[in-house]
Amino acid sequence: MTHKKPPILLTIAGSDPSGGAGLQGDLKTFSAHGCYGMAAITAITVQNTCGVLDYTPIEANLVAAQISALLKDIIPNCIKIGMIGTIMNALAVRDSLKNYPHDLVIDPVLTPTQGVSLSAAGLEDALLGSLIPLSRVVTPNIYEASVLTKTPLAKTTEEMVMQGKILLNHGAQAVLVTGGDLSGPPIDVLIEKDRTQNFIGERVNTRHSHGTGCALSSAIACHLAKGTELSDAINLAKHWLSSALAAADQLELTQGRGPPNHFFELWD
Repeated sequence: MTHKKPPILLTIAGSDPSGGAGLQGDLKTFSAHGCYGMAAITAITVQNTCGVLDYTPIEANLVAAQISALLKDIIPNCIKIGMIGTIMNALAVRDSLKNYPHDLVIDPVLTPTQGVSLSAAGLEDALLGSLIPLSRVVTPNIYEASVLTKTPLAKTTEEMVMQGKILLNHGAQAVLVTGGDLSGPPIDVLIEKDRTQNFIGERVNTRHSHGTGCALSSAIACHLAKGTELSDAINLAKHWLSSALAAADQLELTQGRGPPNHFFELWD
């Protein structure tokens, strides 16, 4: 029997000790998609399913050293970047990846749904000037898109498109503004240079949405690593995430805001 080599993914992100988001959630998403996952840690967070209490960033030289060691040994087919934490870390990641030959998916984690900020003052400008120009796709939610573009919180898809175009002007190849926090059916908008595309989903009736942004961007990265076109990668990732959210209650982990069930296809 011959075995097909699995795609290799690297996440550069903060740690979530509850296992729902951050690099732990990313690694679960990679595994759920049949990919081999690696992780370079940017920060230690103190959090659970009720919110983020505190965090300590990893020193920039250690972040760079982790990435350098991996790229000298195992070249990932795609890299997902999540929480960076500090301006120095953003610059260290940029310098580490300036010659990386494959796709970068950036989920610009700035502030969690519950708890303290996960970014130093001015990080949004550092992301705009350093990492977003290297990206294949950036996946901000409406709050992150507002902070990055210094515009009011989007309330319509037209405003989401406007914010996406601002990020394109900063060098992103594509921007997926996720609208799950808007009322009504969740609508994500993909903005590219020559087109926009709406992805309309169905709202899943569960409170367990901790780490959904991490899961979506990581799932997109998995499909890009497999050679899937971006629009199809987003559709596949959204379908998987909806199923993971629909199965989240089965985990029975917490009375707080738990994670999606990353392994709903494996666990009975």
